[in-house]
Amino acid sequence: MIKVVIAGGGWSGCGAALAAAKAGAQVMMLERTDMLLGTGLVGGIFRNNGRYTAAEEAIAMGGGDLFVAMDANSRHKGISFPGHNHASLYDVNTMEPLVRKVLQNYGITIKTLTRAVDVQKYGKKIKAIILDGGEVVSGDVFVDTTGTAGPMGNCLRYGNGCSMCILRCPSFGPRVSLAARAQVKEVMGQKADGTFGAMSGSCKLNKDSLSQEIREKLESAGVVVIPVPENLIKAGALYKKACSQYAIAEYAANLVLLDTGHCKLMTSYFPLDELRAIPGLENARYEDPHAGSMGNSVRYLGIAPCDNTLKVDGVENLFCAGEKAGVFVGHTEAVVTGLLAGHNAVRYCLDMQYLELPRSLATGDIIAFVHDQMASSEGLRLRYTFSGSVYFDRMKLRALYSSDRNQIGERVAQCGLTDVYGRCLV
Repeated sequence: MIKVVIAGGGWSGCGAALAAAKAGAQVMMLERTDMLLGTGLVGGIFRNNGRYTAAEEAIAMGGGDLFVAMDANSRHKGISFPGHNHASLYDVNTMEPLVRKVLQNYGITIKTLTRAVDVQKYGKKIKAIILDGGEVVSGDVFVDTTGTAGPMGNCLRYGNGCSMCILRCPSFGPRVSLAARAQVKEVMGQKADGTFGAMSGSCKLNKDSLSQEIREKLESAGVVVIPVPENLIKAGALYKKACSQYAIAEYAANLVLLDTGHCKLMTSYFPLDELRAIPGLENARYEDPHAGSMGNSVRYLGIAPCDNTLKVDGVENLFCAGEKAGVFVGHTEAVVTGLLAGHNAVRYCLDMQYLELPRSLATGDIIAFVHDQMASSEGLRLRYTFSGSVYFDRMKLRALYSSDRNQIGERVAQCGLTDVYGRCLV
């Protein structure tokens, strides 16, 4: 059988594994920590704004299993908060075991506590991945979904230091990029001021540390917006965020709280003493990152150059997805790029023409648009997501945004891509 090896078990790695297995390959996914989903373990927002369109495109193309799982595990559906409509919030506490079962049902081998540290490369092909400890894992084709955050030294250099975030580098070792180990020169995203990286956009508060009034409102409505006292407003912090869709004035003037199982605080960090000065948060405690007073993980420090089929430049049998494939933000963006990378990995082994999604679909347009934008330093300073900022504006301008499931399905059908991810190629 064709053997596809995926490094990284975040949302993009899960999407790649799913698509490769559906296409008929034997799939092994390597994850350095003890759980899948990566930042999806503390994320939880999907179907907001243009992410609804992208999720429905993936479903129509036969790759919707992960979105169906999110829908089934949602605490709230169809909610609105500043700048965002018809959002769903999945439960971050119970999502990972459900996704693991979905992947195992397709026969995917999942190896956690397994950190890739190097590759064996001959000519322009990777032959195997070398694991921490010396074990060698061979494959026919590889997908790099290792992300762009960490290790701790980068968080110190480009952020405020290690904040003990969900990536847990001190416990499980630093991220290692397959592309970089294969001598691919990676690209770094930039902040608005030209410095490198960007800080993850939210923190988690323990719900029991909130006032009863806030907790009850949060669990019933899914969202609570609390005005920030004028002396505590920190507008400058917005421009450090990876999630530009939340870098708008409302998120400086207010604390936006979302119920994802924990209380999701939509800011990269907030000094604890100042947080506790706000009524209802007198006893607030951070769940993730544990040092939420000082920051969060720093991302976009290792983007692999790739084409619109997500094949990495300079290596014949390496594909990439998620943040590794471009300056993308979000779980939905990770899943849809993962699906394409995993599918094309199987096409590589069968000597088939790679699938490039058309720009008449939002999922195809965002990949091509982001790669175009990344050719300039100005483009590397922006963040791209279906849910807001530059790309959502483009979606609306190009009439790609829709929350009509039937209309989205018809658009996919017109491209001849209905169930393309659901067909066995082998």
